[in-house]
Amino acid sequence: MKCSLLTPDRDPMGTAMADFYKNGRAAKLRVLSSQFEEDEIPVAQLFRTFDEMPPLEQEALRLANGKILDCGAGSGCHALALQDMGKDVEAIDISPRSVEVMQQRGVKHAYCINLFDDNFLTKYDTILMLMNGSGIIGKLENMGMFFAKMKQLLNPGGCIYMDSSDLRYLFEDEDGSFLIDLAGGYYGEIDFRMQYKQVKGAPFDWLYVDFQTLSYYASENGFKAELLQEGEHYYYLACLTLL
Repeated sequence: MKCSLLTPDRDPMGTAMADFYKNGRAAKLRVLSSQFEEDEIPVAQLFRTFDEMPPLEQEALRLANGKILDCGAGSGCHALALQDMGKDVEAIDISPRSVEVMQQRGVKHAYCINLFDDNFLTKYDTILMLMNGSGIIGKLENMGMFFAKMKQLLNPGGCIYMDSSDLRYLFEDEDGSFLIDLAGGYYGEIDFRMQYKQVKGAPFDWLYVDFQTLSYYASENGFKAELLQEGEHYYYLACLTLL
């Protein structure tokens, strides 16, 4: 798992957010994958207010307490909502441009840090991993490393609020059966690459994990997983508590 930060010439999402914040609009943020057809992320969605967030995200923000870490904070929409609630939050992202946008928007504690940096050892009561936050784990084989890092960062009794999706709905047949190649890798391991105008990002791994699999790895690594809410397309919010 790489612990590097992005550079401006390889940071399409950060560039898109900087454009949107400055101009109130942005061009198409393209999402490319070897496994799916090209898609795009509406940049305005990255700037949503609390009222515009899905119920699962709203619930995670309500439950977050103590000293809070917002991972992969992007434009800072979650951090700003938490600040409005009077909560103590720090926001981190690997994109320097995203961090600049957060700071300009009023996020009080926004830092350009990779979650998995060995030198990042601040303690928190709540860690938020939202907007398919399981993605930054990359692959199932990284689960042990991920939970080891969480143990370094969480205070006793601390918890992680993470949302993800079970991608099995993409393999569902008309009769309700699932056509998944069990001989292949885990079906939630996706490769992505983004492009914004002429700025092309490097390929990266992204993990969508079903709750049962997440719960198994949590229990294997000293955590308890609780399913809090479910949404459309097997989208869910989980609480992972350090035992």
